[in-house]
Amino acid sequence: MGPVSLVGRIGGMPSPTLHSDSPQSRYQVRLHLGADPEAMPVLTEAADLVVFADALPDPSSPSGPGSAVSVIGFGFRRSAARAVLEAQADAGERVFVAVVTPLSAGGGFAVEDFLLAGAVVDALAEVGIDYSSPEAAAACAAFVSLRGAVGHLVSASEEGQRWVAAGRGAELAALCRLDTDQA
Repeated sequence: MGPVSLVGRIGGMPSPTLHSDSPQSRYQVRLHLGADPEAMPVLTEAADLVVFADALPDPSSPSGPGSAVSVIGFGFRRSAARAVLEAQADAGERVFVAVVTPLSAGGGFAVEDFLLAGAVVDALAEVGIDYSSPEAAAACAAFVSLRGAVGHLVSASEEGQRWVAAGRGAELAALCRLDTDQA
């Protein structure tokens, strides 16, 4: 699978607002941080489309769980937004999107995935998909305000430091470049 790939759209489901008790269920764009792969079926049940945001993928990370758009790195956030917009056009109605980050290696907060999720939410807003939950809006605001420091923040993060120590600094830098799909 490439940096952004549309695996498929969940079809024929009724509005998730009728079947979910999540406080985020009324919003078109939701955010779920550190989702365990076993939780993916629940998230996909409550959304029409899942955007899986993994800034620094581990070889064991899922590369497109279920019906999802996988975003690897910051360069393809706009491609992900376009894929969601196309899925919405194909559906002929608003689609509900869950932006999901993977469970971090230590189970803690992964700043790189939070910023990537915010970058995706920002790109969704740019194409007009902007009825976001407070959680998604906060990630978006973090990305927008820290956009110029993404490379530094990611390389200084716990996982970023592991990549640098493993000699993967150039690969990390490439994943932190914004909107390379526009080049």
